[in-house]
Amino acid sequence: MIDSRLEKLAKILVNYSVKVKPGENVLVQDTGVEPAFDRALVKAIHEAGGRAFVSLRDKTLDRALLRDAPPEQVELQARFERERMDEMDCFIGFNAWRNLSSWSDLSGDELDLYNKNIWKKVHIESRLPGTRWVVLRFPTAAMAQMAAMSEEAFEDFFFDVCTMDYARMSKAMDPLVSYLAKTDRVRIVGPGTDLSFSIKGLPPIKCDGSMNIPDGEVYTAPVKGSVNGVIQYNTPSEHEGFTYENIRFEFKDGKIVKATSNDNERINRVLDTDEGARYVGEFAFGVNPYITRAMKETLFDEKISGSIHFTPGNSYDDCFNGNRSAVHWDLVLIQTPEFGGGEIWLDGRLVRKDGLFVVPELEGLNPKNLM
Repeated sequence: MIDSRLEKLAKILVNYSVKVKPGENVLVQDTGVEPAFDRALVKAIHEAGGRAFVSLRDKTLDRALLRDAPPEQVELQARFERERMDEMDCFIGFNAWRNLSSWSDLSGDELDLYNKNIWKKVHIESRLPGTRWVVLRFPTAAMAQMAAMSEEAFEDFFFDVCTMDYARMSKAMDPLVSYLAKTDRVRIVGPGTDLSFSIKGLPPIKCDGSMNIPDGEVYTAPVKGSVNGVIQYNTPSEHEGFTYENIRFEFKDGKIVKATSNDNERINRVLDTDEGARYVGEFAFGVNPYITRAMKETLFDEKISGSIHFTPGNSYDDCFNGNRSAVHWDLVLIQTPEFGGGEIWLDGRLVRKDGLFVVPELEGLNPKNLM
Protein backbone atom coordinates (compact mmCIF):
# COMPACT_ATOMS: atom_id res chain seq x y z
CA MET A 1 0.00 0.00 0.00
CA ILE A 2 1.12 3.57 -0.74
CA ASP A 3 1.65 5.81 2.30
CA SER A 4 -1.30 8.23 2.39
CA ARG A 5 1.16 11.11 2.85
CA LEU A 6 2.79 10.24 -0.48
CA GLU A 7 -0.60 10.29 -2.16
CA LYS A 8 -1.41 13.68 -0.62
CA LEU A 9 1.93 15.13 -1.74
CA ALA A 10 1.56 13.65 -5.23
CA LYS A 11 -1.87 15.26 -5.63
CA ILE A 12 -0.49 18.64 -4.52
CA LEU A 13 2.32 18.39 -7.08
CA VAL A 14 0.06 17.28 -9.93
CA ASN A 15 -3.06 19.36 -9.28
CA TYR A 16 -1.70 22.48 -7.52
CA SER A 17 1.94 22.85 -8.52
CA VAL A 18 1.96 21.99 -12.24
CA LYS A 19 -1.82 21.84 -12.79
CA VAL A 20 -1.86 18.89 -15.18
CA LYS A 21 -4.58 19.11 -17.83
CA PRO A 22 -6.12 16.27 -19.86
CA GLY A 23 -3.91 15.11 -22.71
CA GLU A 24 -0.73 16.75 -21.41
CA ASN A 25 2.64 14.97 -21.30
CA VAL A 26 4.22 14.86 -17.84
CA LEU A 27 7.78 13.72 -17.18
CA VAL A 28 8.58 12.43 -13.70
CA GLN A 29 12.35 12.41 -13.15
CA ASP A 30 13.25 10.27 -10.13
CA THR A 31 16.88 10.50 -9.04
CA GLY A 32 17.38 7.89 -6.35
CA VAL A 33 14.66 5.42 -7.41
CA GLU A 34 11.64 5.61 -5.09
CA PRO A 35 9.02 3.40 -6.82
CA ALA A 36 6.24 3.99 -4.27
CA PHE A 37 6.34 7.75 -4.85
CA ASP A 38 6.62 7.22 -8.62
CA ARG A 39 3.47 5.09 -8.51
CA ALA A 40 1.63 7.76 -6.50
CA LEU A 41 2.65 10.42 -9.03
CA VAL A 42 1.69 8.29 -12.03
CA LYS A 43 -1.69 7.57 -10.44
CA ALA A 44 -2.32 11.26 -9.79
CA ILE A 45 -1.25 12.22 -13.33
CA HIS A 46 -3.55 9.63 -14.88
CA GLU A 47 -6.44 10.72 -12.66
CA ALA A 48 -5.92 14.27 -13.95
CA GLY A 49 -6.08 13.01 -17.54
CA GLY A 50 -2.37 13.43 -18.21
CA ARG A 51 0.10 11.07 -19.87
CA ALA A 52 2.86 9.99 -17.50
CA PHE A 53 6.49 9.32 -18.42
CA VAL A 54 9.10 8.27 -15.86
CA SER A 55 12.88 8.66 -15.97
CA LEU A 56 14.84 6.76 -13.30
CA ARG A 57 18.25 8.22 -12.47
CA ASP A 58 21.01 7.36 -10.00
CA LYS A 59 23.79 9.75 -8.94
CA THR A 60 26.41 6.99 -8.76
CA LEU A 61 25.52 5.81 -12.25
CA ASP A 62 25.60 9.37 -13.57
CA ARG A 63 29.03 9.74 -11.97
CA ALA A 64 30.24 6.64 -13.80
CA LEU A 65 28.88 8.00 -17.08
CA LEU A 66 30.66 11.34 -16.60
CA ARG A 67 34.02 9.91 -15.52
CA ASP A 68 36.40 10.26 -18.48
CA ALA A 69 33.43 10.57 -20.86
CA PRO A 70 34.30 11.89 -24.33
CA PRO A 71 32.53 15.19 -25.06
CA GLU A 72 30.56 13.68 -27.94
CA GLN A 73 28.97 11.14 -25.54
CA VAL A 74 27.65 13.82 -23.20
CA GLU A 75 26.60 16.01 -26.11
CA LEU A 76 24.60 13.10 -27.61
CA GLN A 77 22.98 12.35 -24.25
CA ALA A 78 21.99 16.00 -23.95
CA ARG A 79 20.48 15.91 -27.44
CA PHE A 80 18.36 12.83 -26.64
CA GLU A 81 17.18 14.27 -23.32
CA ARG A 82 16.49 17.67 -24.89
CA GLU A 83 14.30 16.07 -27.59
CA ARG A 84 12.25 14.30 -24.92
CA MET A 85 11.97 17.43 -22.75
CA ASP A 86 10.78 19.44 -25.74
CA GLU A 87 7.77 17.10 -25.97
CA MET A 88 6.74 17.62 -22.34
CA ASP A 89 4.12 20.00 -20.99
CA CYS A 90 4.96 19.42 -17.32
CA PHE A 91 7.98 18.23 -15.33
CA ILE A 92 8.07 16.83 -11.78
CA GLY A 93 11.63 16.13 -10.61
CA PHE A 94 12.81 14.86 -7.27
CA ASN A 95 16.05 13.66 -5.69
CA ALA A 96 16.27 11.00 -2.99
CA TRP A 97 19.77 11.75 -1.77
CA ARG A 98 21.84 8.81 -0.53
CA ASN A 99 25.18 10.64 -0.47
CA LEU A 100 25.53 14.37 -1.10
CA SER A 101 29.20 13.87 -1.94
CA SER A 102 28.62 11.35 -4.71
CA TRP A 103 30.01 13.75 -7.34
CA SER A 104 32.74 15.26 -5.16
CA ASP A 105 35.61 13.57 -7.03
CA LEU A 106 34.51 14.50 -10.54
CA SER A 107 37.01 16.81 -12.17
CA GLY A 108 36.26 20.41 -13.06
CA ASP A 109 36.27 19.48 -16.74
CA GLU A 110 33.78 16.64 -16.17
CA LEU A 111 31.45 18.91 -14.22
CA ASP A 112 31.75 21.61 -16.88
CA LEU A 113 30.82 19.06 -19.54
CA TYR A 114 27.66 18.18 -17.61
CA ASN A 115 26.72 21.79 -16.85
CA LYS A 116 27.25 23.09 -20.37
CA ASN A 117 25.38 20.22 -22.02
CA ILE A 118 22.81 18.33 -19.95
CA TRP A 119 22.05 21.02 -17.37
CA LYS A 120 22.12 23.99 -19.73
CA LYS A 121 20.59 22.49 -22.90
CA VAL A 122 18.00 20.23 -21.26
CA HIS A 123 17.00 22.15 -18.15
CA ILE A 124 17.88 25.82 -18.56
CA GLU A 125 17.03 26.06 -22.28
CA SER A 126 14.10 23.60 -22.50
CA ARG A 127 12.57 22.67 -19.13
CA LEU A 128 12.60 26.08 -17.43
CA PRO A 129 10.98 28.08 -20.26
CA GLY A 130 9.06 25.27 -21.94
CA THR A 131 7.26 23.35 -19.18
CA ARG A 132 5.29 23.92 -16.02
CA TRP A 133 7.74 22.40 -13.58
CA VAL A 134 8.20 21.61 -9.93
CA VAL A 135 11.22 20.12 -8.16
CA LEU A 136 11.60 18.68 -4.69
CA ARG A 137 13.57 16.30 -2.50
CA PHE A 138 12.47 12.98 -1.03
CA PRO A 139 13.12 12.19 2.65
CA THR A 140 16.10 9.89 3.14
CA ALA A 141 18.46 8.96 5.96
CA ALA A 142 21.11 11.21 4.39
CA MET A 143 18.79 14.21 4.54
CA ALA A 144 17.83 13.43 8.14
CA GLN A 145 21.51 13.35 9.00
CA MET A 146 22.07 16.72 7.29
CA ALA A 147 19.25 18.18 9.36
CA ALA A 148 20.65 16.58 12.55
CA MET A 149 17.33 14.80 13.10
CA SER A 150 16.20 11.24 13.50
CA GLU A 151 14.78 9.67 10.34
CA GLU A 152 11.26 9.56 11.79
CA ALA A 153 11.39 13.16 13.01
CA PHE A 154 12.73 14.37 9.67
CA GLU A 155 10.05 12.49 7.76
CA ASP A 156 7.34 14.13 9.88
CA PHE A 157 8.99 17.54 9.36
CA PHE A 158 9.26 16.91 5.61
CA PHE A 159 5.58 16.14 5.13
CA ASP A 160 4.49 19.02 7.39
CA VAL A 161 6.55 21.47 5.33
CA CYS A 162 5.73 20.05 1.92
CA THR A 163 1.98 19.74 2.42
CA MET A 164 1.34 23.07 4.19
CA ASP A 165 -1.40 25.46 3.05
CA TYR A 166 0.38 27.03 0.09
CA ALA A 167 -2.76 28.82 -1.11
CA ARG A 168 -2.81 30.76 2.18
CA MET A 169 0.88 31.59 1.86
CA SER A 170 0.33 32.73 -1.71
CA LYS A 171 -2.26 35.29 -0.64
CA ALA A 172 0.05 36.61 2.09
CA MET A 173 2.80 37.17 -0.50
CA ASP A 174 0.74 39.58 -2.61
CA PRO A 175 1.58 42.75 -0.60
CA LEU A 176 5.33 42.06 -0.86
CA VAL A 177 4.99 41.54 -4.61
CA SER A 178 3.21 44.90 -4.89
CA TYR A 179 5.81 46.62 -2.71
CA LEU A 180 8.77 45.29 -4.68
CA ALA A 181 7.15 46.22 -7.99
CA LYS A 182 7.40 49.90 -6.95
CA THR A 183 10.95 49.63 -5.55
CA ASP A 184 14.16 50.90 -7.12
CA ARG A 185 17.00 50.70 -4.58
CA VAL A 186 17.74 47.81 -2.22
CA ARG A 187 20.27 47.81 0.58
CA ILE A 188 21.17 44.74 2.65
CA VAL A 189 23.11 45.27 5.88
CA GLY A 190 24.41 42.76 8.43
CA PRO A 191 27.58 41.29 9.91
CA GLY A 192 30.16 41.44 7.13
CA THR A 193 27.53 42.62 4.64
CA ASP A 194 26.76 46.00 3.11
CA LEU A 195 25.31 45.54 -0.36
CA SER A 196 23.35 47.91 -2.60
CA PHE A 197 21.66 47.44 -5.97
CA SER A 198 18.63 48.34 -8.07
CA ILE A 199 15.64 46.13 -8.94
CA LYS A 200 13.84 48.82 -10.95
CA GLY A 201 11.76 47.42 -13.80
CA LEU A 202 12.30 43.77 -12.86
CA PRO A 203 9.07 42.00 -11.85
CA PRO A 204 8.78 40.32 -8.45
CA ILE A 205 7.62 36.70 -8.60
CA LYS A 206 5.99 34.76 -5.79
CA CYS A 207 6.98 31.12 -5.29
CA ASP A 208 4.02 29.60 -3.56
CA GLY A 209 4.31 25.88 -4.24
CA SER A 210 4.03 26.02 -8.01
CA MET A 211 7.71 25.40 -8.83
CA ASN A 212 9.41 24.14 -5.67
CA ILE A 213 8.22 21.97 -2.81
CA PRO A 214 8.83 23.04 -0.12
CA ASP A 215 8.29 26.63 -1.21
CA GLY A 216 8.09 30.06 0.29
CA GLU A 217 10.00 32.84 -1.42
CA VAL A 218 9.42 36.02 -3.39
CA TYR A 219 12.15 36.74 -5.90
CA THR A 220 13.21 39.36 -8.35
CA ALA A 221 16.63 40.18 -9.82
CA PRO A 222 19.11 43.02 -9.58
CA VAL A 223 19.72 45.28 -12.55
CA LYS A 224 22.74 43.47 -13.94
CA GLY A 225 25.38 46.16 -13.52
CA SER A 226 23.99 47.79 -10.36
CA VAL A 227 25.38 45.58 -7.58
CA ASN A 228 28.10 47.11 -5.40
CA GLY A 229 29.46 46.23 -1.99
CA VAL A 230 30.10 43.09 0.02
CA ILE A 231 28.01 40.11 1.10
CA GLN A 232 29.06 37.54 3.69
CA TYR A 233 26.86 34.44 3.57
CA ASN A 234 26.32 32.64 6.88
CA THR A 235 25.05 29.24 5.76
CA PRO A 236 26.99 26.33 4.24
CA SER A 237 26.16 25.36 0.66
CA GLU A 238 26.62 21.97 -0.95
CA HIS A 239 27.45 22.37 -4.65
CA GLU A 240 28.56 19.57 -6.96
CA GLY A 241 29.53 17.33 -4.05
CA PHE A 242 31.52 19.89 -2.04
CA THR A 243 30.35 21.87 1.01
CA TYR A 244 31.28 25.54 0.78
CA GLU A 245 31.44 27.65 3.94
CA ASN A 246 32.24 31.26 4.82
CA ILE A 247 31.46 32.47 1.30
CA ARG A 248 32.20 36.15 0.77
CA PHE A 249 31.74 38.14 -2.44
CA GLU A 250 32.87 41.64 -3.32
CA PHE A 251 30.94 43.32 -6.16
CA LYS A 252 31.82 46.19 -8.44
CA ASP A 253 29.30 47.34 -11.04
CA GLY A 254 27.44 44.05 -10.88
CA LYS A 255 30.42 41.70 -11.13
CA ILE A 256 31.96 39.52 -8.44
CA VAL A 257 35.51 40.85 -8.41
CA LYS A 258 36.68 38.90 -5.38
CA ALA A 259 35.37 35.59 -4.03
CA THR A 260 36.61 33.71 -0.97
CA SER A 261 35.43 30.65 0.94
CA ASN A 262 36.89 27.58 2.61
CA ASP A 263 38.29 26.69 -0.83
CA ASN A 264 39.16 29.79 -2.82
CA GLU A 265 40.40 27.92 -5.88
CA ARG A 266 37.29 25.77 -6.13
CA ILE A 267 34.79 28.61 -5.70
CA ASN A 268 36.52 30.75 -8.30
CA ARG A 269 36.50 27.83 -10.71
CA VAL A 270 32.70 27.70 -10.37
CA LEU A 271 32.47 31.44 -10.96
CA ASP A 272 34.68 31.13 -14.04
CA THR A 273 32.34 28.58 -15.68
CA ASP A 274 31.26 31.31 -18.09
CA GLU A 275 30.94 35.09 -18.25
CA GLY A 276 27.54 35.18 -16.57
CA ALA A 277 28.57 33.19 -13.49
CA ARG A 278 30.13 36.27 -11.86
CA TYR A 279 26.91 38.28 -12.20
CA VAL A 280 23.73 37.81 -10.17
CA GLY A 281 20.52 36.37 -11.60
CA GLU A 282 18.23 36.38 -8.56
CA PHE A 283 17.49 38.17 -5.29
CA ALA A 284 14.84 36.63 -3.03
CA PHE A 285 13.16 36.78 0.37
CA GLY A 286 12.66 33.46 2.21
CA VAL A 287 9.39 33.27 4.15
CA ASN A 288 8.51 29.64 4.97
CA PRO A 289 7.69 29.66 8.71
CA TYR A 290 8.43 25.95 9.19
CA ILE A 291 12.04 26.23 7.99
CA THR A 292 14.29 28.05 10.44
CA ARG A 293 17.83 26.72 9.94
CA ALA A 294 20.07 25.49 7.18
CA MET A 295 20.61 21.84 6.34
CA LYS A 296 22.81 22.17 3.22
CA GLU A 297 19.85 21.40 0.95
CA THR A 298 19.08 24.37 -1.26
CA LEU A 299 15.40 23.63 -1.81
CA PHE A 300 14.88 23.91 1.95
CA ASP A 301 17.54 26.47 2.87
CA GLU A 302 16.50 29.13 0.34
CA LYS A 303 13.01 29.20 1.92
CA ILE A 304 14.21 29.83 5.49
CA SER A 305 12.01 32.40 7.21
CA GLY A 306 13.98 35.60 7.74
CA SER A 307 16.55 34.83 5.05
CA ILE A 308 17.50 36.15 1.64
CA HIS A 309 19.34 34.46 -1.16
CA PHE A 310 21.52 36.25 -3.66
CA THR A 311 22.30 34.03 -6.61
CA PRO A 312 25.32 34.09 -8.90
CA GLY A 313 24.48 32.97 -12.42
CA ASN A 314 21.48 32.52 -14.66
CA SER A 315 18.43 34.76 -14.47
CA TYR A 316 14.97 33.27 -14.89
CA ASP A 317 12.99 34.18 -18.01
CA ASP A 318 10.05 35.56 -16.00
CA CYS A 319 12.36 38.06 -14.31
CA PHE A 320 15.15 38.36 -16.85
CA ASN A 321 17.92 40.87 -16.16
CA GLY A 322 20.00 39.92 -19.20
CA ASN A 323 22.27 37.43 -17.46
CA ARG A 324 22.78 33.97 -18.94
CA SER A 325 24.94 31.26 -17.38
CA ALA A 326 25.18 27.51 -16.91
CA VAL A 327 25.41 28.33 -13.18
CA HIS A 328 22.48 29.20 -10.92
CA TRP A 329 23.73 28.96 -7.33
CA ASP A 330 21.32 29.96 -4.58
CA LEU A 331 23.41 31.14 -1.62
CA VAL A 332 21.62 31.97 1.62
CA LEU A 333 22.04 34.69 4.23
CA ILE A 334 19.88 34.28 7.35
CA GLN A 335 19.11 37.52 9.21
CA THR A 336 17.30 36.27 12.31
CA PRO A 337 18.86 37.24 15.68
CA GLU A 338 20.44 33.84 16.34
CA PHE A 339 22.37 34.21 13.08
CA GLY A 340 23.57 37.75 13.73
CA GLY A 341 20.55 39.73 12.57
CA GLY A 342 20.48 42.25 9.76
CA GLU A 343 18.39 44.79 7.92
CA ILE A 344 16.81 45.22 4.49
CA TRP A 345 16.06 48.71 3.24
CA LEU A 346 13.89 49.45 0.19
CA ASP A 347 14.16 52.96 -1.26
CA GLY A 348 15.56 54.20 2.05
CA ARG A 349 12.84 52.63 4.24
CA LEU A 350 13.61 49.84 6.71
CA VAL A 351 11.24 47.00 5.79
CA ARG A 352 12.75 43.98 7.54
CA LYS A 353 14.86 43.87 10.69
CA ASP A 354 16.37 40.73 12.20
CA GLY A 355 14.26 38.56 9.92
CA LEU A 356 10.87 40.15 10.66
CA PHE A 357 8.96 42.59 8.45
CA VAL A 358 8.44 45.89 10.26
CA VAL A 359 6.07 47.73 7.93
CA PRO A 360 2.36 47.02 8.53
CA GLU A 361 1.49 46.00 4.97
CA LEU A 362 4.11 43.23 5.02
CA GLU A 363 3.64 41.83 8.52
CA GLY A 364 1.33 39.10 7.18
CA LEU A 365 4.47 37.26 6.06
CA ASN A 366 5.92 37.03 9.56
CA PRO A 367 5.92 33.47 10.93
CA LYS A 368 3.21 33.96 13.55
CA ASN A 369 0.79 34.97 10.79
CA LEU A 370 1.52 32.01 8.51
CA MET A 371 1.47 29.08 10.92
